[in-house]
Amino acid sequence: MIRIVIAEDQALLLEAMGNLLNLEEDIEVVGQAGNGLEALTLVKKLQPDVCIMDIEMPEKTGLEAAEELQHINCKVIILTTFARPGYYQRAMKADVRGYLLKDDPSEQLASSIRSIMDGKRIFSDELMDEVTSEDSISQKPTHHNKTGSVRNYLTSIMDKIKLPTG
Repeated sequence: MIRIVIAEDQALLLEAMGNLLNLEEDIEVVGQAGNGLEALTLVKKLQPDVCIMDIEMPEKTGLEAAEELQHINCKVIILTTFARPGYYQRAMKADVRGYLLKDDPSEQLASSIRSIMDGKRIFSDELMDEVTSEDSISQKPTHHNKTGSVRNYLTSIMDKIKLPTG
């Protein structure tokens, strides 16, 4: 069983992501945090295999929390809505295992988690800084280009369980 902590400051998205991942037979969401500081506390207390973090949160950003988690046996996946200059390099330095767009294909979230547990790194093409050298990447990132998005999938789930989406 892959144990996960999710950190997301948008409560509806946090709950929906937790519900989505708990539907997977081999994944269990063991904790949910509304900010980066809570995420650090939960990771240290619960010792999950993976922590999925929004990049921009109150108290501590996902990248700040990832930097603090480098020496803890927990793989970090950063989720974001859009690319910002310098974030990719910072994510690499923090040993982030996944750096994904919230708009990445919905069917890829659980698959990405499993691949990361198998030792791979997964980065969305759109998030990689334009100026990167192969020397700065220790392992070739895995990319995916299917249609759909996590957000669309979550909206579909919320429709099915009759939650308001907007």
